[in-house]
Formats: sequence, C-alpha cells, structure tokens
Amino acid sequence: MQAEIITIGDEILIGQTIDTNSAWMGERLNEVGVDVCQVRSIRDLPNAIVDSLDTIHPDTKLVLITGGLGPTKDDLTKHTLNEYFGGELVYHPEVFEHITALFAKRGRTPNEMNRGQAELPSACTPLHNPNGTASGMRFERDGVYYVSMPGVPYEMKGIMEGEVMPWLVDTFTLPPLVHRTLLTHNVPESELASTLEEWENNLPTHIKLAYLPSAGAVKLRLTARKGDPEKNLNRMIQLFEEAKPLIGDAVYGEGAESMEEVVGQLLKQTHKTVAVAESCTGGSLGATLTSIPGSSAYFMGGVMTYSNESKVRMLGVNEADIMVHGAVSEPVVAQMARAVAKKFNTDYGVSTSGVAGPDGGTEEKPVGTVWIGVHGPAGTNTYKYTFGHNRSRNIKRSVLMGLDLLRKQVLADEKQTVE
Repeated sequence: MQAEIITIGDEILIGQTIDTNSAWMGERLNEVGVDVCQVRSIRDLPNAIVDSLDTIHPDTKLVLITGGLGPTKDDLTKHTLNEYFGGELVYHPEVFEHITALFAKRGRTPNEMNRGQAELPSACTPLHNPNGTASGMRFERDGVYYVSMPGVPYEMKGIMEGEVMPWLVDTFTLPPLVHRTLLTHNVPESELASTLEEWENNLPTHIKLAYLPSAGAVKLRLTARKGDPEKNLNRMIQLFEEAKPLIGDAVYGEGAESMEEVVGQLLKQTHKTVAVAESCTGGSLGATLTSIPGSSAYFMGGVMTYSNESKVRMLGVNEADIMVHGAVSEPVVAQMARAVAKKFNTDYGVSTSGVAGPDGGTEEKPVGTVWIGVHGPAGTNTYKYTFGHNRSRNIKRSVLMGLDLLRKQVLADEKQTVE
C-alpha cells in the first residue's frame, strides 16, 4: 500500500514548529509494510487543502492529514473536508461526553466552541482521540482512504496507535516487510561503503541495504519486502554477523538502541561506574547518560568546569598546564578525567574540553577542536578531534564520541580481565 502525508499549518512553513509528526508516522507505517511516497506541508487555507487532495499520486491508497483541527475559528480542516467529501456536520453526543470528561479532569467546563468539536462530517468515520478534544476522521473515495488527525503530536499518536494502525492491519493485506538495523559510529559513510562493497554485492536480490548517516554515526539497514518474514529475519541476522568483523569496533548496537543505552547496559553488566568532568559539552554528557532509566546504578555524578578557575579549584588541574598548554589540551583533559573518577570514587572518568564555537578558535586550535579523556582501571587515555564550525553539532558529536570511547574502553578492560 502506498501512502502520503500532508501536514497543515503556517507555523510549520515559517519554521516556528518542526514537523516531527511525519517522521513518526512514516516510521510506524513502514513497520507494517506501508510505503510513504510523499510528505507535504501546506498552508492552513481551504484552497491549499483541496489542491493537495486533488493532486495525490494515482497509486496512493492512504492519505494521512495532520493539523487544523481544534475549537478555534482558524481551524478550517474539518469544514473543508466536509465540503470536499459532501454531506453535513452531525452532532455526536458520545464525542461531547468525552470532551466534557476531559475538561472535568482539569476542573473546567467546555464552552460552545468545544461543543462544536462534537459536530463531525456525515461522510466520515469518527476516530476516538484519547488525549484531546478534536476527534480524528476517516473518509473514503474511489478506493482511497483519507485520515485527518490533530497536529498536536501526542494527540495524533493516540489516534494512530488506537485507531489507525489496528484498522490498517485488520483491513488490508500488507506485505511482510522486515527490517534489521546495525549501528555504527565514527566511520564515514563512504568508508563503510568501500569496506562493505564485496559483502553488499553478495546480498540476496530480495534484501536491500540502505546507509542512513547522521552526525558522527551511520545506520546500516537491511530490508526485505518479499518472502517468509521469519526466514528473512534469520538471514539478515546472519548477514550482519558476517559484516561485523569487517567493520570492527565501530559497531555499537542494533535496532533502535541509542549509544547511551548501549553504554548503560554495558556498565550495568560489568558492574562498573562512571563520572564526568565537562567543559565544552556544558553538562550534555551527564544529561545524556542520565536520560536512561536506572542510570543511577552506574552514573555517580559529574562537574561542569567551564572556566579555567573551576578546573583548578574543583578538580585540582595544574594551573601551570593550563597556562602553558591551554584548557583545550591533552594534559588538562587527562587530569580532569582522573580527578573526577577519584572525586566520585568511580571506575571510569570521562572529560571533555574544546572550542565549540562559533568563535574562540585560533590557528593552532580552530573551532571544532575537542580533547576527550577517559580514565579507567588500566590508566588514562586522551583523544583529539577536529569536528566542524557548528556549535550544536560539535557538542553533540563530542557527547557521542565521549560515550563511544567509554564503551570501547570498558570492552577492552573486560577483555583484558578475561584473558
């Protein structure tokens, strides 16, 4: 089945709101074998909505629409769809009861505008919205289904999970789509492609490989659209087992795992603990580690020593080393990593210091220069990187790199212990 997504709202077009709905819907649809061929964002105007519906691809059988549903006068989607599909607005008492119950939980009473939300086009099948007052709507014309939902992400997701996805699976014979994803870090896409060229050339014809790059990382996704799903999954597992030795320790996980989840699981399994000393990452490394539930089992704490003075005062970094080498240097991050591990009595200490940008760089240390230190039972290792000129990406890459270096160090230490 081929699908299209249409997001409605001027706030998306002017950049005030980022369209995360389409990415989430595309991922969920793909999981059940529905192909999204197009995503469009349009203005909240009747003619824009009608034009977008009139110009869907001939092979499209499902159109998902988000936005423009609500109690205010500028939410025109419901009225436009009512006219487009023909019919009239019909009052649904059960919808208004749901609205009244939601308001009661907040100690409020719905007004006349909210009552109007219980009036839905007679041509639609109402879709229950467990998280809001605007019902979803499903229409059908000439074998094409149109689903309209609110633009508020958690409301859209509630309707998708509770109404749309079960209906799709129960109503249509969808292809047995199977995915398997391998996660890599700090290897460029072109280098991966070169390394895996022979392996990729020998893939079965019904299994395709996609490279999905992001900041500092590349996902390798195998997809099979034909054949027995269980056999395809087993074959993909085998294929990735063949690929892993070719890529080496750049592989850090599979599926939807994040680097912080992988590191957290590893620290739990090895009964090890970590603390962080941050300068250029400004607390992001600690925040990322503690974003995982249960991280208190291995994350003991951290310090954000942004200034030179705080590095000296809080971690005992040698002031002379800062004067001679600068804060962004090997001796400084080495001392930071050792000191924070001692301060929190942890097995590992990770430190960061760099020139995040957009200014502050020099010829010797341009913007994007980052030093990372990792201290562990076997000693202290330091690493220098030169990223780019974008501050937010530099911070993100520094965090990801710090986590990956910690991962590799723990694995190396465990291997040494076993040997």
